[in-house]
Amino acid sequence: MSEAATWAVEVDDFSKSYRRSWTGQRACAVQAVSLRLAPGQVLGLLGPNGSGKSTLLKALAGLIRPTAGRCLVGGHPAGSDAARALTGYLPESPRLATHQTGREFLAYCAGLSAMKPGLIVRRLGEVLEWSELGAAADRPLDTYSKGMLQRIGLAQAVLHDPAVVLLDEPASGLDPQGRLALAGLVRGLAGRGKAVVFSSHLLGQAEGLCDRLALLGQGRILAEGPTRELIGTGPSMAHAPSRLEQLYLEKLRP
Repeated sequence: MSEAATWAVEVDDFSKSYRRSWTGQRACAVQAVSLRLAPGQVLGLLGPNGSGKSTLLKALAGLIRPTAGRCLVGGHPAGSDAARALTGYLPESPRLATHQTGREFLAYCAGLSAMKPGLIVRRLGEVLEWSELGAAADRPLDTYSKGMLQRIGLAQAVLHDPAVVLLDEPASGLDPQGRLALAGLVRGLAGRGKAVVFSSHLLGQAEGLCDRLALLGQGRILAEGPTRELIGTGPSMAHAPSRLEQLYLEKLRP
């Protein structure tokens, strides 16, 4: 991050609208959103489909430009070379070359990030161990379960050791065991000083995982702030399954 940057993520009065080609009118996806996130914090973006969560994440990733306002990553404009170097991103529906092995996929992603060969070898080993995919690293991706695919996607997002990690619906389609594993990985990133922004429909998981919450509706922030201030609980229980999840895991344990 830049020496002057206090916040890992800054969103100031951000708005994004799109032109409807058949009418010429503009549709507003996000309106005047502002928020801040410090290093080592997890922010959950919550809201129904169409509320603006993915638009905000894409703007922070530098994939779309603001119509108004600004998005900063580490003090740099989102989409700039400096901001991209600080950002890891997992889209909601990643397109993977399933004929590749997990190791080949990560090596390909490392090349796209222009990582040096010696660093690639070291980081591949680190992220495969971190994501608990070492044993499956040389298997084709089309043999991976949904949870394994999410973990390999998360592994590519952190491969270049970014300061900010953006995750769009990372728990979608995961079973309780997969969601608990994901929660552990996310809190582990925060423990290493990374700022994590993720979107979710799973309110219970967000409650136990996030330092801050932002509830969006129709492109606007309806509520935003520290989790403890908004609902009286925090992320201290992120790794503890609920009673129902405990029963599920006990009964399905090999």
